[in-house]
Amino acid sequence: MNTKIFCDIADISSIKKFNNKPIVKGFTTNPSLMRKAGAKDYKLYSKQILKVCRNKPISFEVFADDQKSMIEQGEKINTWGKNIYVKVPVVNSKNKFSGNVIKELNSKNIKLNITAVYTAKQTAKILKVINKKTKVIVSIFAGRAGDTGKDPIPEFIKSIKLAKSYKNVEILWASVREPYNYLQAKQLGCHIITIPPAVIEKIEKFGKSFNQLTTETVKAFLVDSKKSNFKI
Repeated sequence: MNTKIFCDIADISSIKKFNNKPIVKGFTTNPSLMRKAGAKDYKLYSKQILKVCRNKPISFEVFADDQKSMIEQGEKINTWGKNIYVKVPVVNSKNKFSGNVIKELNSKNIKLNITAVYTAKQTAKILKVINKKTKVIVSIFAGRAGDTGKDPIPEFIKSIKLAKSYKNVEILWASVREPYNYLQAKQLGCHIITIPPAVIEKIEKFGKSFNQLTTETVKAFLVDSKKSNFKI
């Protein structure tokens, strides 16, 4: 499986840098990343990003909490560029399934990235309300699930199986915690994995042998012990 790497970032200088890397096939953002990047005007900042990222797919998220406003925001975001995926949370803050939003935007041929998904049951609900032609990404939050002691792997296996009959649906591994997650996503058959910049740079250095790693580790310990002037 050739799992595509997307860069999970909203900082414009980072997007400029990673947009030039062939390994990076697209970008994902969210309101938290936009705030961290210093965005004050969501539309204006998104359009600045789009001046840099003109061709690779990029996800911009709605931040309304009621279905009518989510649909309105999704329609507006979609007009900003042809490479946009409108990101919609699978539920709102009151845990109400965003089915009407997904169905409405999908029926208007708006590309979607359904986010904050944790279970195959949620994936099944999403698949029930979409067509089989307009592109949809289902983003499953592996790292956040793992942080709470839950194994996300069975949910990926079931979700990938459910999506097999939908040629327009891609399953995305979200909330990466370490470079090895990329290999896990590939082994599972995930279509996409979205990764923060620092982890992408580690993936680019894949290939060191265990012997190399052993020597490098020992050397690092030695350097630090000398710098500290340790004596026994």
